[in-house]
Amino acid sequence: MAEMAWRGAKVMHPRAVELGALYGVEIHVLSSFDEESPGTIITGGEKVEHLETRETVAGIVHDTDVARITLNGVRTGPGTLSKVFTPLAEKGISVDVIVESGIKEGVADIAFTVSRADFAEARSSVGEVARALGGSVEGEEGLAKVSVVGTGMLNRPGYAARMFAALGAEGIPIRMVSTSEIQVTCVIPAERVEEAVRRLHRDFELEEREDV
Repeated sequence: MAEMAWRGAKVMHPRAVELGALYGVEIHVLSSFDEESPGTIITGGEKVEHLETRETVAGIVHDTDVARITLNGVRTGPGTLSKVFTPLAEKGISVDVIVESGIKEGVADIAFTVSRADFAEARSSVGEVARALGGSVEGEEGLAKVSVVGTGMLNRPGYAARMFAALGAEGIPIRMVSTSEIQVTCVIPAERVEEAVRRLHRDFELEEREDV
């Protein structure tokens, strides 16, 4: 069997493991401190599922406890994001999706989501920061998040496009987008979330479940 070895490797990239499983390649992860050590061997077997060819999407999830806050036209530079989010952290306010627009002439828009319970306090806190940075703040409470969840999502950009197309076909506006290795998330109006979930289940050919 073919084998691959990396000296000094500490963390395996998920994509490397996926391709090793697909092509039956035994991966040897060796230590750069002890060349006599056998290290770690990542291998498969007859029951290992080929990740590259299986259906990536595992389910659709949603959350209706979402509010969005946007700082418009704030001056940017080193430390700007810290000025915005440190006061929130000190108040124990958790922030989820964060989007910063492209910087133009030294200013940008910064948007993020919080729970509805934290909306008023968070908006008040960042309002002071926005004004100090020459900008303004606005917010929207009636929002929800809907996510397509699976494995290796960043390696398959077609799934994000498929999700956007499904929501667009229903005329559902997308306020914000966030991606990770395991999910693509869209922030949408809360009153459209059930419609969005039904359409995504249909388009991704998933069986609807009560807990989703």
